[in-house]
Amino acid sequence: MGKNLIQQRRGKGSIFTTLKHQMKGAAKYPKNNDSCIVTDFTTSKTHTAPLMKVKFGKEERLLIAPEGVRIGEELHYGKRELKPGNVLTLQDLPEGTFIYNIELKPKDGGKIVRSSGTFAKVAQKTEKGISVILPSKRVKIFNGNCRATVGIVAGAGRKEKPLMKAGNNFKRLKARHKRYPIVCGISMNAVAHPFGGKGSHTKGRPTQASRHDPPGRKVGKIAPKRTGMKR
Repeated sequence: MGKNLIQQRRGKGSIFTTLKHQMKGAAKYPKNNDSCIVTDFTTSKTHTAPLMKVKFGKEERLLIAPEGVRIGEELHYGKRELKPGNVLTLQDLPEGTFIYNIELKPKDGGKIVRSSGTFAKVAQKTEKGISVILPSKRVKIFNGNCRATVGIVAGAGRKEKPLMKAGNNFKRLKARHKRYPIVCGISMNAVAHPFGGKGSHTKGRPTQASRHDPPGRKVGKIAPKRTGMKR
């Protein structure tokens, strides 16, 4: 007997879900704009960046730590002070400011630019919104009321240490519950993948799949607009 494809085995209770029970908590902004004090630093398996424990009065929260912040420092929300760790709306930030943990919608707590060592840059203010250059060099327009943190995410250089061997990469990804190694479909048996079977890498089945194909067949190029080399 064969086994179901990876696409079919995902879902609630499978081995491919996120290890939420190992999370130390969500690193998001509070809905109110109060000042906070940094009490400690920690790490989490579900975050590549270091986290800082902050205290809003009696409430404790986790936030993504920027470079240059220390324990006991007070961080402000809404004040126009360009200090690493302060949170301001995009419309209050001057052009050229380095920011991270940007909200896609106002008050959603921060969604993008959260990985260690990353930062975005406020590019331009227009009538349509605030243009921000993301780490991918793509320019995206945000609502001016979306919040972001001033500075660069701590933990830069995480990828500079060489892995040296595949076993280290296996352990690194296993800690985050990721699949490794990943075998290409054409190297599998016919029972394990639509591209598998026959001899070596010579396959007779096309790599295009219809938009309406079932989960077991929807692999490769899904409803491509065009294929082949662009000339």
